[in-house]
Amino acid sequence: MTTQEVANKLVTYMRAGQMLEAQTELYADDIVCIEPEGNMAPHITKGKAAVAEKGKQFASMIEERHGSCCSEPVVGGRYFSISMTLDATMKGMGRQLLDEICLYEVKDGKIVFEQFFY
Repeated sequence: MTTQEVANKLVTYMRAGQMLEAQTELYADDIVCIEPEGNMAPHITKGKAAVAEKGKQFASMIEERHGSCCSEPVVGGRYFSISMTLDATMKGMGRQLLDEICLYEVKDGKIVFEQFFY
């Protein structure tokens, strides 16, 4: 798959709320994920299983989803980015509006790197 095709598939999965399915199909086994330091998630997560577990832990923190949106991807070479927003009530933290930019790198038709800015 091209970078554009991977980006389009990821956005389709995200809009359907199927992030685990996206990770299963689109992520490389040795993916690296970087989150901002000092937040709820680990700064660096390596490996498909660890990234999936991090996602499950985040999902378990959501008490109620009020809405979400995901932009169309912007593709440049083997990289793409999207903007995501999540309106949710988080356990013990109340209602939050989470807004982020997500950067991805694709090699051999799989996502090998993701970094989140929020």
